[in-house]
Amino acid sequence: MISKDHQKGVGLIEVLVALVVLAIGVLGYVMLQMRALEATAESAQRVQAMNIARDLAERIRVNRDGWTFGTTPTSYLTEMSNASKQINNEDSKDCSIEFCSGAELADYDVDEIVTFAQNLGMSMNLMQCPKQSTSSTTNGRYCVYVAWGNTSATNDAGTTDCTNGASYNIKSTCVIMELYQ
Repeated sequence: MISKDHQKGVGLIEVLVALVVLAIGVLGYVMLQMRALEATAESAQRVQAMNIARDLAERIRVNRDGWTFGTTPTSYLTEMSNASKQINNEDSKDCSIEFCSGAELADYDVDEIVTFAQNLGMSMNLMQCPKQSTSSTTNGRYCVYVAWGNTSATNDAGTTDCTNGASYNIKSTCVIMELYQ
């Protein structure tokens, strides 16, 4: 009689290999889900930032005394440059119940919008957009910057700045909306 030696433990090794392959697949799926959640959170932040910028743009367009055609939006630029002082400004006149001048309305608008943005963990800025050519002295465009996370709502060469001239910085988390006169 011929005796056959049976291999022992081969089934167990196959099961272990299958478990390793399954574990790698599950980890890949978990990573995809995490990336999907990150993308969802980022898109929600972008939508919120766009709504804030649009709100400021609409308020500026309504308040023509705060931004006269052919001139700089002095009232809004001044108020936004003092934006950190505008958060919950008790000295600001409540223009929702009282008559206000253009400058007072600009102060009220900036106070409301900056406070709302701050409550969402965002910072804001309003400045002249970068020039498209070196020959023009002014381009008549102003940019509303809304930034969140570690990004500052500024246009400079730093790594935490939103833009560096005419392009977004790598890994910046911000939205820019242009306003035209």
